Amino acid sequence: MNPHRYSLYIITNPTKTVLYTGVTNDLVTRLQQHCQNRGSAATFAGTYHCYQLMYFEHYQQVDQAIAREKEIKGWTRAKKDALIYQLNPD
Repeated sequence: MNPHRYSLYIITNPTKTVLYTGVTNDLVTRLQQHCQNRGSAATFAGTYHCYQLMYFEHYQQVDQAIAREKEIKGWTRAKKDALIYQLNPD
């Protein structure tokens, strides 16, 4: 059995105008990193102050999480918003 748990996540900025989709094996730590890096021009999420968690899914296999990340990154904003609304209607 694989002890790892991978997370696909979507974060946004305070005004909810930008979405960032990523994959990690430690969601709590990764969100803390995004929060610490806000305003940093070195990363997309930092540049746009993306650190608020809007949506997540868990996977046992990293390749499944990455495939889902690629799928979602190809979606329109409206489709991403609809996905987020299912889990997080606020």
